[in-house]
This record gives sequence, C-alpha cells and structure tokens, in this order.
Amino acid sequence: MSTFRAPDGLLWTKWRDVAARIDVEAGLIDDCRSDDGGCPSAAARKFLAIMRAASDPDIRTRVEAVNTRVNRAIRYVSDMQQHGVVDLWSSPLESLAAGVGDCEDYAIAKRALLLAVGVPETDMQLLLVQDTVVRQPHAVLGVRIDGRWSVLDNRNSEIIETSELPHLLPLFAIDHRGVSLFAVQGTKGLPRQSQPDTTSAAGA
Repeated sequence: MSTFRAPDGLLWTKWRDVAARIDVEAGLIDDCRSDDGGCPSAAARKFLAIMRAASDPDIRTRVEAVNTRVNRAIRYVSDMQQHGVVDLWSSPLESLAAGVGDCEDYAIAKRALLLAVGVPETDMQLLLVQDTVVRQPHAVLGVRIDGRWSVLDNRNSEIIETSELPHLLPLFAIDHRGVSLFAVQGTKGLPRQSQPDTTSAAGA
C-alpha cells in the first residue's frame, strides 16, 4: 500500500494550522522547562510532567508512558460537543488545558510529546483511518519501534501492532512531509509487520 502526496485541500489546511500552533507552543514549553516553578501555563506544566514520566532510555517504555498519560489526561468528547463544529483539530496544550478532545486531538498531543522525548519524527505518522467495525472514521498515531509499526489509540492504553488491527483501513497519513494519501483502499487493513517499511503505514 504505497502513498503519494495528497492534493492541497482541507487536510493540508488543518495540518498547517495546527502545526503552526504547535511551533508557538514549543517556545512556551522551552521557557517553562527552564523555569517550571514560574511557568504561567498549567497545560505546559502538564506537558512537562508527561515528558518527565516518559524519560526512560527504552523507547517502548517512553511510548507506553506517553500513550497512557495522554489517554488519562484527555477525556473523549466530539468536536460538535466541544466546539459546536463537526471537525476542529486542537494543539497539544489546547487539549491538555481543556482536558477533553476527540481522536485527532489525542494523536496530535502524543506526537508532540514523543517528539519532545526524542522519538524521531520520521518514526511517527498521524493516521486517518476508517474503522470498519463501527463504520466510522478514526485517527490514531502510528509509531515505529525497533523497526516495527504499532498504533497508539485513545480507545486503548496498550501499544497495538498493526497486524492486530485488520479493521482499520488507512486513508491518509500525516508526517514531517505533510499529508499523504494511501493509493490502495478498501481491501486491506493497516499494513502487516511482515511487509517492508516501504509499504508500511509510514509510506516511507
């Protein structure tokens, strides 16, 4: 399942907007890291607390810590409930400040936190998928650990390998290169671990 650059459109707009807000938040987080006690942002302090909890040298332990703590820090609500609109992507500090969010908000926060604790951005992708069991769109974070792709889901605090998720059909992947579209849809779930990385969820 190869990917190609998605045409400019709504997803690109959403990603560019939230990425710009993440860049602004990074400066606040850096300032608060230098002076945690004087940090004016409760959300930034939460972000730093999760970072400290995810400081283990082992990458899987770091990923597990971020996944579990973000799932605990944010309570699921739909964008319609929270914002009165169908789809709105929040930045990590916005989600942590509100304490609520939907599936994209969890995945965006986890990506930012994992990047902050040293996981390479080339080893992460925000995956927009179709859940064929509940017949709804969903968003998860794909993370490559020791060369194998796994998924972090707000509905499960365990790291799940893609081979265990045949009901999730990948539609779009968002990473450091931007928005990519999966070329083949509707016949397979997330790429199996036995496939080479060139056909993995990363599309790299």
